[in-house]
Amino acid sequence: MIAASTLACRRIRLLAVGGKSAFHHAVLCEIIAQHLESRLHQPVRRLHDLGGARLAHEAVTTGWVDLYPECTGTALTVILKLPADPRPEVTLERVRLEYRNRYRLEWMEPLGFSDGFVMVVLAERARSTSLETLSDATHVEEGWRLGATREFLTQADGMPALMKTYDLRLKVGPKPLSPEQVYDALRKDVVNMVAGTASDGRLRSQDLKVLTDDRRGFPPNQVAVVVRAEALMQQAGLREALAELAGRFTLDQVQEFNERALKGASPAGLAREFLRRTLPAASAPMRAGAS
Repeated sequence: MIAASTLACRRIRLLAVGGKSAFHHAVLCEIIAQHLESRLHQPVRRLHDLGGARLAHEAVTTGWVDLYPECTGTALTVILKLPADPRPEVTLERVRLEYRNRYRLEWMEPLGFSDGFVMVVLAERARSTSLETLSDATHVEEGWRLGATREFLTQADGMPALMKTYDLRLKVGPKPLSPEQVYDALRKDVVNMVAGTASDGRLRSQDLKVLTDDRRGFPPNQVAVVVRAEALMQQAGLREALAELAGRFTLDQVQEFNERALKGASPAGLAREFLRRTLPAASAPMRAGAS
């Protein structure tokens, strides 16, 4: 009984890495978890499917997870409910200050890519009608049949941001879709424009075209790790280990890994590949007592 209780306590105290959605962030979260295990020389819990931004935020503020990757623009407009700013550096610093003061959460330096919402059409249609930008899309007279996830339709950095910036003619009301349905609905002509997420591996398909947000309607959404200040104080070496991930990712890399995961590749195996390729010098465990 004593041994079992001791083991349970140890499990509760394990550092926990979270992620908003297993559909998009499973590989990214696994990379973070494996890197921390290697550098801190201890096991890490994974909670890859926390849900949307609000649920993930609740998980880290209540201590259910210690850290997770988040987007700066989503944090500013959805969590903090503050006006968007088109300047990435201003958005990051505002979020960093507010999270520290309100929630005792720290934002690490950005990982190197942005993962905001993007608007997507079929590439064939884009070629035939010379569509390159969202401004171009406002000139389509017959109107759009838009499909999107509930997250896009309800979050301030999604549909409200789009319609505030672009006078898109909508033929009918937006059609709610699950993340898994979005591109199938586009290909089957159930809708003719969809909202996606920049890191989605399916966007690498040649039959899809991302329209450029030329008026910067969507807020800058740099991805960075949000971590509990208490965890940084209690876990020696955590800040330094997380800092090693800053600037290491590109959107193309993340899309590639997500595409391969959707095709059946193991997130754990993809994470090991990324760390061998990108952080070979950081593969050895940190010395005990490092700070």
